[in-house]
Amino acid sequence: MSNQSAYPLSWPSGWKRTPGYSRIWGAFDGTLDQVRTALLKEIDLLALGNLESRTRTVRNSVVISTNMPLRRDGEVNASAREPVDPGVAVYFTRNKKPVCLACDKYDRVWKNMRAIQKTIEALRGIERWGSSQLLDRAFEGFTALPERTGPSCWDILGIPPGSNEEQIVTAWRSKAKEHHPDSGGSHDAMSALNAAKDIAIATARNQS
Repeated sequence: MSNQSAYPLSWPSGWKRTPGYSRIWGAFDGTLDQVRTALLKEIDLLALGNLESRTRTVRNSVVISTNMPLRRDGEVNASAREPVDPGVAVYFTRNKKPVCLACDKYDRVWKNMRAIQKTIEALRGIERWGSSQLLDRAFEGFTALPERTGPSCWDILGIPPGSNEEQIVTAWRSKAKEHHPDSGGSHDAMSALNAAKDIAIATARNQS
């Protein structure tokens, strides 16, 4: 999982994105910290089993990738502003195979994280009520492929890495004139531009 970053979001190759205008509210509860803890617990239960997970953990090798900036200790900065792109991708190893589950259906990072946690919980039910072979087949569709490289936030904005917040906003406004749907652009292009601005500003603030 060394090729995957916790920040910014490393979206898995081959997984379709949900356009910003199509994301939904979702009837979930919890906070980012609570949901992250619950997610890591589910991954332990999946990887180690109910009994063994009480004394061991695999969470040190799990990568929860989002556009939420990190603190200096490497943990998610839960007090940071919600990013424009709330997608979440979780990378871990099961039976010595790299696995990825991702979600960007909902309008908040913690909600997409909760959706992944609930998915893993449901998948564990296959093993409890079915067989490990059925679970193995279910996870074939979640094999982590090499990350597809794409333009960085700086490339999208057309400015050099390390630009300050004022330069980022100026570049975003200029690009928005051509990418906005009302000006002949598209929702997807505008969503990507907004996400690039959000990531660039968060990066600039962390470096200041």
